Amino acid sequence: MGTFRKTPDRGDVDAPSPESIDRDSDEPVYAQLVRIIRRQVADGVLRPGDQLPSEAQLCRRYGVSPMTVRRVVNILSDQGIVVGEQGRGTFIRPVELGDASFQLQRLQDLVGGDQPASVRLLQATIVGADRKTAEKLGCVPGQRLIYMRRLIEAEAGPVCYHVEYLVYDPARPVVEAEIATTSLQGLFGGPGQPLIKHGELSIEAVLLGDDEARLLQAPPPAAGLRIEHLFFAYDERPMSWGWFLCRGDRLRFGSRVGISQEHLAPEGKSVDEP
Repeated sequence: MGTFRKTPDRGDVDAPSPESIDRDSDEPVYAQLVRIIRRQVADGVLRPGDQLPSEAQLCRRYGVSPMTVRRVVNILSDQGIVVGEQGRGTFIRPVELGDASFQLQRLQDLVGGDQPASVRLLQATIVGADRKTAEKLGCVPGQRLIYMRRLIEAEAGPVCYHVEYLVYDPARPVVEAEIATTSLQGLFGGPGQPLIKHGELSIEAVLLGDDEARLLQAPPPAAGLRIEHLFFAYDERPMSWGWFLCRGDRLRFGSRVGISQEHLAPEGKSVDEP
């Protein structure tokens, strides 16, 4: 953890703030104060390691109750902006690379535009589980599984290749729904998805095989990204294992750490909303 210090002299902490609480606003008072402090961090008024003004100081400066200040500090702590030190106070948390998180939004951006992506089913068949698949899905080798291959295509061409194994259970509507999926929206949030309680995802760099490179129209040898997924049903049993293969030159993941002006909540939106 970084070294914390009291806020350096950048003005009297009890001096009137250039931003104040708007009592006529529809935005809750606590959300306004969270936004104000986030803006101060973005502007460099409060910097990593600086001590946040005390509860009493914040109450005086913004004319709010101690309960409101405590709620604000809890929200900022949940957002990873501040950290409390017992007996010392609350400090602006230093930026750490471990805070970075990567989302699959970039994958969906690739298939955006005027023409929605389509999902072409290449194969759907019943297979016996091999040792590795049986281990992933918590079944015995040889157990019947549904094996599917898909190609996700956008207007500019193939985006990614999808392979999936599903536990064979004709009573589950997810089986029929998965086979009938013809859109990216259906693939990520189709009618069968409510049967999925949670999932695990991992990403690794791979070298595309000849057949994979041909489907993705990537001249071999070609690098790719493999996004592996394992989904669980509500009874906590694995129900689906597979992976997406994407061309390495078409998919890039990005993330940001710390707070900049671009991270501030839009006007009228509560900052603790997702």
